[in-house]
Amino acid sequence: MLLGTLALALWGIYAFTRLPIDTIPDITNNQAQVLTVCPTLATQEVEQFITTPIENAARTTPGVIELRSISRFGLSVVTVVFRDDIDIYLARQLLNERLRQATDEIPQGFGTPELAPISTGLGEILHYRIEPKPGYEHRYTAMQLREMQDWIVKRRLAGTPGVVEVNSFGGYLKQYEVALQPERLRALGVSVTDVHEALQSANENTGGAYIEKNSQSYFIRSEGLTKSLEDIGKIVVRGGVAPLRIADLGTVRLGSAPRYGAVSHNAEGEIVLGIVMMLKGENAAAVVTRVKERLKEIEPSLPEGVQITTFLDREKLVDRTISTVEQNLIEGALIVIFILTLFLGNMRAGLLIASVIPLAMLFAIGMMQLTGVSANLMSLGAIDFGLIVDGAVILVEATLHYLHHLRQGQRLSQTEMDEEVETASSKIIRSSVFGVAIILLVYLPILSLTGVEGKMFKPMAETVSYALIGALLLSLTYVPAMSALVISKKIRHDETFSDKLIRVLQRTYAPALGFALAKPRMMVFSAVLALAVSVVLFTRLGGEFIPVLDEGDIMMHGFCRPGTSLTQTLESHRLAQKVILENFPDEVDQVISKIGTAEIPTDPMAPETADNLILLKDKKLWKKTKSKAELVAMIEEKVTQVPGMAYEFTQPIKMRFDEMMTGVRSDIAVKIFGDNLDSLARIGHRVENILGNVEGLVDLKVEQIEGLPQISVQYDYGKIARHGLHVRDLNTTLRAAFAGENAGVIFEDERRFDLVLRFDSSARADLADVRRLPVALPSGQLIPLSEVADVDFRLGAAQISRDDGRRRIVVSANVRGRDVESAIVDVQKAMDAQLKLPTGYYSKYGGQFENLQAAKARLGIAVPAALILIFILLFFTFNSLRESLLIFTAIPLSAIGGVLALVARDMPFSISAGVGFIALFGVAVLNGIVLISYFKQLEQEGVEDIDERIRRGALVRLRPVLMTAAVASLGFLPMAISSGAGAEVQRPLATVVIGGLLSATVLTLVVLPALYKLNHKWGKKG
Repeated sequence: MLLGTLALALWGIYAFTRLPIDTIPDITNNQAQVLTVCPTLATQEVEQFITTPIENAARTTPGVIELRSISRFGLSVVTVVFRDDIDIYLARQLLNERLRQATDEIPQGFGTPELAPISTGLGEILHYRIEPKPGYEHRYTAMQLREMQDWIVKRRLAGTPGVVEVNSFGGYLKQYEVALQPERLRALGVSVTDVHEALQSANENTGGAYIEKNSQSYFIRSEGLTKSLEDIGKIVVRGGVAPLRIADLGTVRLGSAPRYGAVSHNAEGEIVLGIVMMLKGENAAAVVTRVKERLKEIEPSLPEGVQITTFLDREKLVDRTISTVEQNLIEGALIVIFILTLFLGNMRAGLLIASVIPLAMLFAIGMMQLTGVSANLMSLGAIDFGLIVDGAVILVEATLHYLHHLRQGQRLSQTEMDEEVETASSKIIRSSVFGVAIILLVYLPILSLTGVEGKMFKPMAETVSYALIGALLLSLTYVPAMSALVISKKIRHDETFSDKLIRVLQRTYAPALGFALAKPRMMVFSAVLALAVSVVLFTRLGGEFIPVLDEGDIMMHGFCRPGTSLTQTLESHRLAQKVILENFPDEVDQVISKIGTAEIPTDPMAPETADNLILLKDKKLWKKTKSKAELVAMIEEKVTQVPGMAYEFTQPIKMRFDEMMTGVRSDIAVKIFGDNLDSLARIGHRVENILGNVEGLVDLKVEQIEGLPQISVQYDYGKIARHGLHVRDLNTTLRAAFAGENAGVIFEDERRFDLVLRFDSSARADLADVRRLPVALPSGQLIPLSEVADVDFRLGAAQISRDDGRRRIVVSANVRGRDVESAIVDVQKAMDAQLKLPTGYYSKYGGQFENLQAAKARLGIAVPAALILIFILLFFTFNSLRESLLIFTAIPLSAIGGVLALVARDMPFSISAGVGFIALFGVAVLNGIVLISYFKQLEQEGVEDIDERIRRGALVRLRPVLMTAAVASLGFLPMAISSGAGAEVQRPLATVVIGGLLSATVLTLVVLPALYKLNHKWGKKG
């Protein structure tokens, strides 16, 4: 036995060194994103030519359950959600095969669909910035810093185990640029197409196989690649006596690609940012450590005066969350040990029971590592050591009671001790095993959860189950064996503080028990009345999906009006950063604004939209407030002073989860589906007005699908035909002049940069420049574009969002000061009363509420099923329908205290609280088993008088009942009062268990004896 226990401990320790560690379970659904960058297409064309073919192809992929898409100027993002049971690598392979079909339907040059990296909502594990050290600020440009990021840092980080992608954001992407002057083109009679062909023809290498001379082979290699700006300028566009070169038509220089995103920091200007994305399923803590070590290796290879600074580091949140879990577990364990020693009055017995805690945890950790459950807030944070030791408590307490009752004053040999422990254990082992089995059964509903709630709470149920199974195995083997070894062989009972305490409690309890036996019907009626009151209170609790985990930092989503330039957006957010830093110097450490879209557009935002990361200082340093909610409200009040901007507030990981899972960043979302964008926009603003009158809704926002300023070029087909032109040629000229046309690649050793042809920036500044664009006729003559097209300002679609192939608009809001469930009920009532949709249009509700409804529906089936299983198990234990029903009453009696505890702490019902009720039912039933089984034992021993049997049984079993309830409830006490990182999720669960066990214990000790007496009377009459 000792060798087996040692092997268990070594296995658990080994597993702990290999256990993945993170903040919370990864609740991202099983999805793949298809990204298509098409810089020259407007929103409607992106939807028509790219998004629709991709959606049609993806829809036929096996296992697809949801399809979402966003089409905006220059970008298509299609999110394909698969069933959770499909392997993501298989899903991506199947999707990739379908994308080949879509690629054939997308016109050439419109973009190539690519799959986004295999990452999740928890995938962005580390952000870092590349910046000059103090004193070197003017030595390096944003373009040079971006080049360092792309060609030094990113390349070396990419091979780090567990890193799937490093996304670059900010700075200027270096290009070799030929900036044409349209006046020179017109003067010299050269078209944009002529220049493009010249560049392509003059920039290539080739080979001529080899020749043999004597005994040697000489391989032939031509070197025609341009290597410098001077080489590009010398390329001939038109020959003759005086050749026309590129340099004669414009300026050859280093330029940058059109930007759709930028990053600014602390109101000091732009920075270059790197975002490290973790491969799905990897160990976050280990990957962050590896990335940091690699960054330390990379930094010395950067040019002098350049440094890498990390921020938004997942490791910090992991450390803070795990620290909360560790503190709660240690405090819970100490409380349990104290209670055991206090109630047993036997230090050896108390320490023996306490030794089950680390051994059961090591067993659980070993099983977690085997089954792939990570250590996080939910898997470890909901473990109650009181639950774990309940079986051992029953066994050891029964053993001590048996020894003191029958062997008082004797000194036993080891053999006698072994026999007595075996006899005592055999009498109670059935109740102990069935008690633990019932606690295991109540966790079955949690294991049946699916979707987001399943990913969140299953790890907790699995870990608790592993710990309980370990504790049960130890109770059957280790605890009896060690009891025989460590409990004193000299059976004497000197009165201890524990005995005095129990005697006081028995004296206090005896009158209440006497009243219950004298007035059993009144006692039962009072319990039923209390249950009815709690049911009424429960219906008024309100509800939310899960409490929001405080990540420690703030995400401020800011947006300007559609069409705002990137330069203006940068300036607006610089002002917002300045306001925040000046007004909250003790609370805010840094503000980083991520504007628009990064190189890998997994988070597609328009250039007028930004995610502002507000990194906070330690709360100990805060002066204006100690509440994060108040700080958010104060920041919101200040930043609204910046003109032309609106905001919504959330947290980094929460926002990423919401966006990836539902496409919506907010608590509540009203989705309106229809065909016409103008109609959707009008309905969206009507919904906004309706929601504005609902109490508790903040950060109200209508999805911007219209109002994007455009310069529209509408061709006149009659004029095009008269001039002998083709639309494709006109589009090519327009694209090359303003967006830029790739004409080749320039190599700098290993580094490669695009060679791009476009008009000079001075010729790309106005509507008139588009109208004057020189277009070449077949004769070689040049005419302005306005000769064959109507060019004017018009408003167009800013974004087109679709769910399962239907266009939709979203009106979203966050909820503050009330629960989400009651808020959505008010929203639905207001919508039904005030909004009538046109034919073919319909609405849906999304956000947190959607997840809450799905979880409640699942629990509505699983919980009754588990309760039926518990009842069946009780029936097999006692072979009596009436006695099984008696013990089963502990479940509703325990629910009374759980509901009252939530009401007292002003907490709404959540899935976290629901899990607390489930855990509570198991312990409540266990106490009933302890009491009723002893009543039966006394009956078998010949105690016929029902009142005497109840009095003696209840007073004798008062110690184990109070002890199991106390260790189970007070073991949760640190979680209930904790204010550390992640405590928000644990608090409702712990509150329900503590409140429920208080009511269950009191009512079990008073109501259950009354019911037992009534049952005895009815049995006699029967």
